Amino acid sequence: MKKVEVVAAIIIFQNKILCVQRGVSKLDYISKKFEFPGGKIESGEAKEDTIKREIHEELNMKIEPLEEFLTVVHQYPDFELTMHSFICNCKSTELTLTEHIDFKWLQKSELEDLDWAAADIPIMKKLMTY
Repeated sequence: MKKVEVVAAIIIFQNKILCVQRGVSKLDYISKKFEFPGGKIESGEAKEDTIKREIHEELNMKIEPLEEFLTVVHQYPDFELTMHSFICNCKSTELTLTEHIDFKWLQKSELEDLDWAAADIPIMKKLMTY
């Protein structure tokens, strides 16, 4: 079973949290699901550096990771995902989608309204009480 290690950014601006929507995928279980943005850790790269690089590549945003939040290990049908999430801040809500099809800035109370990727659900649930 393939193992993948990634980081995810919980980007907060004025008490709203950024949620991004994946595009259509041949993998039904992640197609068009919402997630916290991020990506794969490269060999020798620190998690904080990965998250800044990935968010800049995917959203053209500058963020600052503040604290590690929750690490989730999730078994998808064809791979095991370890996702390290970080609470991050940003100076602006301006972004450019390069890999996702939509985004929303939501209050904590609105997070449950989205159709989340399975691995992101524990993070979303913990955020609701954060």
